[in-house]
Amino acid sequence: MLHSQGHDNASVQAGRRGKGIVGRVIAVLAGVCLAAAGAVLLMFGGELKTLGTIEKIDEYPLYTMDYAADYGLDEFLEQGGASNDAELIDFVVGRLLKGLPIKIELPNLACSTFNAKTPEGEALFGRNFDLEFSPGMMVRTTPKDGYASISMVNLAFIGYGEDKLPDDFASSIVSLAAPFAPLDGVNEKGLAVGVLLIDTEATHQQTERVDITTTTAIRLMLDRCATVDEAVELLSSYDMHASGNRCYHFQIADASGKSVVVEYIDNEMRLVEPSEEGYQAATNFLLTPGEYDFGGGQDRYETVMGVLDASDGVMTEAEAMDTLQSVSREVKIKDNGEVFQTQWSVVYNLDRASATVCMGGKYDELHEITVARQ
Repeated sequence: MLHSQGHDNASVQAGRRGKGIVGRVIAVLAGVCLAAAGAVLLMFGGELKTLGTIEKIDEYPLYTMDYAADYGLDEFLEQGGASNDAELIDFVVGRLLKGLPIKIELPNLACSTFNAKTPEGEALFGRNFDLEFSPGMMVRTTPKDGYASISMVNLAFIGYGEDKLPDDFASSIVSLAAPFAPLDGVNEKGLAVGVLLIDTEATHQQTERVDITTTTAIRLMLDRCATVDEAVELLSSYDMHASGNRCYHFQIADASGKSVVVEYIDNEMRLVEPSEEGYQAATNFLLTPGEYDFGGGQDRYETVMGVLDASDGVMTEAEAMDTLQSVSREVKIKDNGEVFQTQWSVVYNLDRASATVCMGGKYDELHEITVARQ
């Protein structure tokens, strides 16, 4: 009887020791999990926060995203930049997407831009983006050592489409590449820029300067330039390599009302200055005088310049949007079945660092977005 009772006590004590060991193991595992979770948050906290800010504000669709992570622009330049899309993709995949594959493409895009001023003297920059279906995203960036900005990204350029949109966590991860794919935008200092396609030989400058591509040039200007002069100086300090093996020109404007069109002819940068009144426009042909002034979009150019000439370059934001609507592209079904039209129209107010956006030709449905968070 005493032997049995002693045996029972030993069993109880052994059981308690076993439970204690299990408890300690669970505690250790919990600590490891918490440490791992902390490490993940430390490594990817900015990225996770960024993805959590994505919001669909238009069903066309148009999304907004506040980029809270470091997208590594300094690191991109320090490692030599990129002389083609493949090199840019390699950097984006390794630095931002942690190995997740991506494809960045700039197809044939037909666009229009112009600058003007309001009756109150505020500087405006108008932009139409014409292409096949292009889900848009206005990306707000706030680099530590640069200017805050908002920029429009065609999500189709980084792999999205009608069957794949950033509507959940898994599908939104690729949107972390967006800072390296802007097409137009404005920064907190009032510098605005838009890129337009030219149907001629691709630009590939070959000197000892750091290499940049079309969209990384826009990223650099928005992050680092406050004026047109600073943007021109910046572009002249890098070797330009046109994305998609095509040719482009940029219209750049600032809050002072200054504007310029930057073109590349025979791999040499050329500047096209505005009229004496300070306004100008650009579409899809070269504006540099001489044998170079060929391409497309002359009809749109003449329409916009006619409006600017008639008003001496003065118009309200609503009139600027009306001007964009007057040269917007109507829906056209291409031979391959794709629908071509104006994907977005944006009027940037450079004094207020704001954008009024229309998606898919819905000019009665406008969205106002500012560089400063509201």
